[in-house]
Amino acid sequence: MPTEYWRSPETIDRLNRLERPGFAVEFLRRNALYRRDFVRTKRHLARPTVDAEAARAALARRWGLRFRA
Repeated sequence: MPTEYWRSPETIDRLNRLERPGFAVEFLRRNALYRRDFVRTKRHLARPTVDAEAARAALARRWGLRFRA
């Protein structure tokens, strides 16, 4: 769902029916600070000397996330 439609009645209805994990994803998707942090982390991960697991763990800690394999 594009973020520009987040105030439409259909979107509000959909958000109201979400379980907690789904709502959390939608919240983060719309959060400019999270999106910037995610992009910054993604760029960081592109460097060959970066410990990818540590970078992902740091992102998760900053935002209270849990990644599943």
